[in-house]
Parts: sequence; structure tokens; C-alpha cells
Amino acid sequence: MADTLLVFQAPVAASDGTLYEARACGSDMPGGTWQGWLEFVPLAGGPPLRSPRETTQPNRADTEYWATGLTLVYLEGALKRAQDQPLLVPVASPQPSVFAEPAPSIVKRAAEVSPSSVMNPFSVYEKGEPLLRRQLAALSAWHLVNIIVDYGLSDQPVERLNQLPAADLIELIVAGTKRELALHRSA
Repeated sequence: MADTLLVFQAPVAASDGTLYEARACGSDMPGGTWQGWLEFVPLAGGPPLRSPRETTQPNRADTEYWATGLTLVYLEGALKRAQDQPLLVPVASPQPSVFAEPAPSIVKRAAEVSPSSVMNPFSVYEKGEPLLRRQLAALSAWHLVNIIVDYGLSDQPVERLNQLPAADLIELIVAGTKRELALHRSA
């Protein structure tokens, strides 16, 4: 049930000069919290106005305390908000989704990979190429070869890959990852 928490002694003037008695009102909400708003009753008679919710407080006492701190300038602003018509926000009617689920992620490819790889370059690349390069630089050459072989990032035979320096292996992984992602996205 709504209650008047405070009646302000000084009248509040609207921009057209109409004087209003301002009242701070409040009510409890589900969950035990309280909401507060302002009501304006024209001193010369006429329909009262109310503002939208001005505050949400944990309890009635805090809502009453909120009301005691309101200034004349705040009340004038609240009166203006009460006089303004509510905004009508156009709501688009919901459209059915074209697909029943999101596109498969390239990360799903990890299920096809043997456990000899210590990293899925596709999932790391999705977070950025610099991160992939940093993480690859921390691995030994034989880990890099396993990644290339397991993810099919080069047609070179394993014997040839084992002879390459780590920097070349990293370039093969990055280039192969980019190539596979481009093929996946264009499909």
C-alpha cells in the first residue's frame, strides 16, 4: 500500500505558474525494498500529477530519509517529469530466428585431434594473433610440429618439419590457422 511519507511546506511552481503541493510518496515492492515518487496536487484544484519512480531504497525508513533531502530544485525537476508525457518506445515484433543454433565453432575441430597437441591454435587465434604468437613462442619445437601435424596446417612431411627452426614452425602455424579459418568462413 502506498503512503505519503512527507508533505513539503513550500509550494512548487510549474513553468506556467501553476502552484502545486508536493508530496513524497512510497510503497513496498516485491523482495522487501521500497520505491519512492513524488505527487503534485494543484493548489487551485485540478487533477494531481505524479512522477515516475524517483528512488529505490532498502526499506521505508531509508525512503523517508531520501524524501527529507529533496530540494526545491529537485522538486521542480520532478514536477516537469510528471508533466511530460511518457515516452512511447516502438517495440519491434519478434522475428523468428533463421537458424536453430549458432554456427559451429572452429574449436569443435579439437575433438578430431589426438591428445599429442598441447594447444588448439584456432581457439587461441580467436583471441588474437599476437596472443597465438606469444603462446607458440613459449613451446618447444617438437610441440610446434605436433600442432602442425595434428591440425593439418602444412603438407610438409614430419621429417622436414622436425628440421625447421621454431620461428619457421610458428609462421607455418599462424599462416595455416589463418588459411583454415578463411576457408571455414567462406564455406
